[in-house]
Amino acid sequence: MNTVVRKIGNSEGVILPKEILEQAGLVTGDRLTAIVSEQEIRLVKADSDFDEELAHARTFMDKYRDALSKLAK
Repeated sequence: MNTVVRKIGNSEGVILPKEILEQAGLVTGDRLTAIVSEQEIRLVKADSDFDEELAHARTFMDKYRDALSKLAK
């Protein structure tokens, strides 16, 4: 399938046909994670539990940045 990057408001995006969304088990409102490599962009359904855990980890790392830096030495 070929598609085009289009202007959507102040952003740019790609419209995915309904058939592809159905094959991937996606519906409107699903969150996706974009994985970028040299010549491809993979979109995978985001794991909401993982996203929440990652947000908590980032908050923890920000709060204890100095202590973690000393422990890493």
